[in-house]
Amino acid sequence: MTATALSILIVIAVGALFGTIIGLVLGFITGNQRPEWSAMSPREKKINVVLVVVFSVICIAGLAWYFLV
Repeated sequence: MTATALSILIVIAVGALFGTIIGLVLGFITGNQRPEWSAMSPREKKINVVLVVVFSVICIAGLAWYFLV
């Protein structure tokens, strides 16, 4: 099956959205998330950014494997 540009963009957008949601929820559950960005320490900010990036990449890879292969 060949993937069109639109289907690739949809997979990236949906994967980034779900990865962001999962990363922020896990940051909240672990206690690294605060109501305001300025209220967080540099360590908490780094942890939140890493969680969002890692889970976004995982979601994009999973969706790409499932829908585009």
